[in-house]
Amino acid sequence: MIYNFDEIIDRKNTSCSKYDALDIYFGYEDLQPLWVADMDFKTPDVVNDVILERVKKGLYGYPIATQRTFDAVKNWMKKKHNWQIDNSWITFVNGVVPAYSAAIEAFSEEGDEVIVQTPVYFPLFKHIKSNNRVLVTNPLKENNGYYTMDLEDLKKKITPKTKIFVLCSPHNPVGRVWSKEELKELAQICLDNNILIISDEIHSDIVFKKFTPIATISDEIAMNTLTLNSPGKTFNTAGLKCGYAISKNSEIMNTFKTIIEKREVKSINIFGFTALEAAYELGDSWLDELLIYLKKNINFTKEFLEKNNSKINFLEPEATYLLWLSFKKITNDYNKVKQKLLEESKVALNEGSTFGREGKGYFRLNCALPQSELEKGLSKIVTFF
Repeated sequence: MIYNFDEIIDRKNTSCSKYDALDIYFGYEDLQPLWVADMDFKTPDVVNDVILERVKKGLYGYPIATQRTFDAVKNWMKKKHNWQIDNSWITFVNGVVPAYSAAIEAFSEEGDEVIVQTPVYFPLFKHIKSNNRVLVTNPLKENNGYYTMDLEDLKKKITPKTKIFVLCSPHNPVGRVWSKEELKELAQICLDNNILIISDEIHSDIVFKKFTPIATISDEIAMNTLTLNSPGKTFNTAGLKCGYAISKNSEIMNTFKTIIEKREVKSINIFGFTALEAAYELGDSWLDELLIYLKKNINFTKEFLEKNNSKINFLEPEATYLLWLSFKKITNDYNKVKQKLLEESKVALNEGSTFGREGKGYFRLNCALPQSELEKGLSKIVTFF
């Protein structure tokens, strides 16, 4: 391999939430952080080099998206996902979560209902509630660790107040890559009930099987979808605050732009544009090797837990570097599991219940780190479980 994913980088005292906020979130500083969904791998040199060149100019005025920025997104989507899009379909925003919150305001009124599929990325709950909308859950069905959509339950949950369906695709934390057939059936339900689809596709490049952007299935679905994305997860650039929204429907896009301008979340970090362009233009080979390394780490984790006779198990994800560990064969006292992880194993994992009550009994582990460090973390866990 050309790229060194085994390099250990000390991230402590770098204003990094994953390492420097342990005491704030967990009450302990001496933990190995296997929680926040960013990687412990250095951002590729093709990105770092262009940022350094920009720094040498010594000027950091107000940036704009140029034609090169738009072309970078369009070419990436065409190359990776066979999705042909136009400039007018794209608007830039300083992150997927701010874009999602703005979309909730743009396409619903206070008191309207927004549906999410739990267990799911927890900021989705926060911004429904902070916008004074009603959170409605459509829990996924789980069978021996494999999750599917419960579309019959979805139909029952829809009311005249239901305005938005939030799709997490690929799904965080369960790691599903939804099939084209699943997405098509879901989208038809939304079309039949005049419900807008907001699709969070930020993990769409970190996949181990074919990924289908929901808006590519048909023109009718594309006209009813706002897709949110960013190079942040793919290239470890979340701190540069550069995301984008895509919609073929000009009415949807214009309404969305009105709200992001009102909220002042359209201003992108100057290095965000620089990083996006470089990553999407030159980052293919790095991403190819990253996926190989992540797959090795997933397999290593599976084998390690089995070799050590651990009762902790997980189904290998179809996407993401996030492992949805089940502790259900160990105990029903999940507060005790959490306490044991923190006080004895000394590792920080995301507690499953924060992703919705369906996550009770699970903990999310981030395996995007050098394998030697992953082995240390797993050793700490199995020693006490």
